[in-house]
Amino acid sequence: MKEVKLGIIGLGIMGTEHINTVEKSKNIRLAAVCDIKKDLADERAKKNNVPAYYSANDLINSGEVDAVLIATPHYFHTPITIDAFEAGLHVISEKPIAVHKADAEKMIAAHAKHPKLVFSAMFQVRTDSFFKKIKEIIDSGELGEIYRVNWLITNWFRTQTYYNSGTWRATWKGEGGGVLLNQAPHQLDLFQWMFGMPVKVRAYCSLGKYHDIEVEDDVTAYCEFKEGFSGMFITSTGEAPGTNRLEIMADRGRLVFEDGKIKFDKTTESVSKFLKTTEKAFGGPKTETIEIETDGKGGTHQNIIENFADAVLNGAELVARGEEGINSVELANSFLYSALKDETVELPLDSGEFANLLNELIANSTFEKSEEVKPVDDITSSYNKTK
Repeated sequence: MKEVKLGIIGLGIMGTEHINTVEKSKNIRLAAVCDIKKDLADERAKKNNVPAYYSANDLINSGEVDAVLIATPHYFHTPITIDAFEAGLHVISEKPIAVHKADAEKMIAAHAKHPKLVFSAMFQVRTDSFFKKIKEIIDSGELGEIYRVNWLITNWFRTQTYYNSGTWRATWKGEGGGVLLNQAPHQLDLFQWMFGMPVKVRAYCSLGKYHDIEVEDDVTAYCEFKEGFSGMFITSTGEAPGTNRLEIMADRGRLVFEDGKIKFDKTTESVSKFLKTTEKAFGGPKTETIEIETDGKGGTHQNIIENFADAVLNGAELVARGEEGINSVELANSFLYSALKDETVELPLDSGEFANLLNELIANSTFEKSEEVKPVDDITSSYNKTK
């Protein structure tokens, strides 16, 4: 195989974006497209000179592709991934890989039966130079023991028109959640990628606080980690201008990422040692401020798609294995479960209990979506830019 023949399933906002990205990517080409909306599939197929399919199974069993990129509404990620593996195809799944942990477990079990196939998750923000550098600093031990982590990520502003742009959006039945399932999965993935999974969470989620929706659009979550440090994760789609600020307090000072800059206020000695040994009653250890430079590269869908092709063709290590996608799903589920049950939740989360809760929300929903509307702008104006 000299290049990967890719089929894209789901041709909405993200699927169309991925068509454009594949065209620019190395060692992979678009070989087929699929959408249940026949007119949409035909239009994208004609424009790109590839065959159109109107069901995922038809594309999967067509013989036209080596791999599929799944960009459908979230609930369909699980069955399509399983069908693709059973047909011998490699898979990239958009985020989140699944709506809930139990479905993610099914996907992981399906891949385990076909270990030679590549399973990748679309977590392109892991390739962003800022977050690569922050993880490098954490892993190096330069910060020392971590005391506390705060991530305020509220620059995911969305309008009512956005939520009205799809009948499935922001419903328990169609999407399975709100900001935690749609906008914040990238930051939830980075949160666990850099700091590990918490052992306990207590969250507060407001349902339809800013928008006419039935799911969460405002979240404040407190986390405890096995190492003894705590964390806060706050996100919203109703604040403008929003904030994207990651703050790490540690034994050797404070690292902050905000406004496309990493600043490290580094202490000249251990904070814990100074606290215990100084004869002073007030004032902390001396610090020096370091502006940490990066090359400003990465963070694009193309990074993940080319990495996926390299893994299929040459066995390259994936930036984000599909199996790792369960962690951000579990965090999102845990926050929602904690808020809806009004209780502290210990991890690992019982996947069956959350699935039952979600099914109850779907069964008891009386929410009626407004008529679908088409926005006047496109997805490029929605990207959560770090620089």
